Amino acid sequence: MSLLTAAELRPEIPIGSLSRQQAKQLLAQLAETILHHDRLYHAADDTAQPEISDADYDALIALNLEIETAFPDLVRHDSPSARVGTAGIAVLASSGHFAKITHSQPMLSLGNAFNADDVSDFADRIKRFLSLADDETIVMTAEPKIDGLSLSLRYEGGALQYAATRGNGTEGEDVTQNVKTIADVPHHLGAGLPDVFEVRGEVYMTRTDFTRLNSQQKEKGQKPFANPRNAAAGSLRQKDPAITRQRPLKFFAYARVKLLHQLQPPIQHFWTCCAKGGFR
Repeated sequence: MSLLTAAELRPEIPIGSLSRQQAKQLLAQLAETILHHDRLYHAADDTAQPEISDADYDALIALNLEIETAFPDLVRHDSPSARVGTAGIAVLASSGHFAKITHSQPMLSLGNAFNADDVSDFADRIKRFLSLADDETIVMTAEPKIDGLSLSLRYEGGALQYAATRGNGTEGEDVTQNVKTIADVPHHLGAGLPDVFEVRGEVYMTRTDFTRLNSQQKEKGQKPFANPRNAAAGSLRQKDPAITRQRPLKFFAYARVKLLHQLQPPIQHFWTCCAKGGFR
């Protein structure tokens, strides 16, 4: 399927100068294009291959939002801006393979920054939120972004109660039994943690393990997987946990779910909690 990029879709005239019909047609094209790429990125078929880069995808989202801002009455019911960046998973979540779990707090997608101005804008927003002066220094901790499948783990009384995918951001799939086959995920937490401890993280596959898995696929005469991200997602969503157990999946916890409107402690505190809990 050949679809246009944001640069190709962007009109030569300013967005505000478009006619209503032109804006409506562009929004329809963008909705179709973005949904196509969402389905590839979040495909249940772990051999599917994304066709564009993250930056190109974000450019499509930005163009869609720019048109909607100029023509708010033309926002479509299936607008990409109304989704949490997980349309493909939302579609897959209707497959009926797994029970549904409502998240204690919405699982939102991360924002992106592709240049120094984006990072500066992010820092400025933090200062405004904390009511800090423009010249006040803030300390940040940067971590690598692991490209896998977002997961929420909830522990009560130290025992794993459930593991849920992000789904549509509000409701995800119950993949608890499959997640229990991942060595990085403790079934019971160590002492010294709150009675209710919920973490968000990423299920992923390293490139080395991905290459080894694809070699095994070829030896068996089976189709190789498209990329580590899709291989991890497809492996986690198997109907049979025994298949998931055979896949080299790992889990990386990056945040704890706290009460709404409560500031998170420094990330070092979270790392200490994870070490106490038994996360690798």
